Amino acid sequence: MANADTPRGLWPRRYLNGAPWNGQANRYYVPSTDSTAIYLGGLVKPAGSADTRGVMSVTGNVSTGNAVVGVVVGVEPLGGAGGVGRDATIYRAASTERYLLVADDPNLLFAVQDDAAAVPTASIVGNAADLTAFTSGSTTSGKSSIEISMATVTASGDGTEDVIIVGLDDTPDNDIGNNADWIVRLNNHFYVDASAGA
Repeated sequence: MANADTPRGLWPRRYLNGAPWNGQANRYYVPSTDSTAIYLGGLVKPAGSADTRGVMSVTGNVSTGNAVVGVVVGVEPLGGAGGVGRDATIYRAASTERYLLVADDPNLLFAVQDDAAAVPTASIVGNAADLTAFTSGSTTSGKSSIEISMATVTASGDGTEDVIIVGLDDTPDNDIGNNADWIVRLNNHFYVDASAGA
């Protein structure tokens, strides 16, 4: 059976040591001056500032090679007095002030679909690759359109590629082939030794 073509960004699966992801995430801030929409499963990077309570600001204006903080797993609206609101928000629309919940542990592994630009085989496991569609997503589902760029898969990367492909996401409806979901580790992470400041 062919894999469904349903890009939805990255989503946490487990830690590198095999422990399951338990939903933990940290809060980050996006000011209304940021004009890039941010979707669930999308990546964010430091924006070089913070809110009035010292919560680090981030942006979804990410591109290949950027040191990222992590993957967005939730969006919290702000109330009128600066507190967290209660209304449901499925993504962060451009130019709206929001808090994001970000899975930011450097040892997390994520699942992400390939873009079917080339037919993948098992030999891509252990290789590096870049991602594509960083700032795209669905305003209906709230999910990011990020995928693995199959044209960039390489066994001889220079260490700046976005992800390392760890394996196939082992689920019953996922097979090696076009639009497969792969387990990856973020290769350029802000919270690792020798990261530069934003």
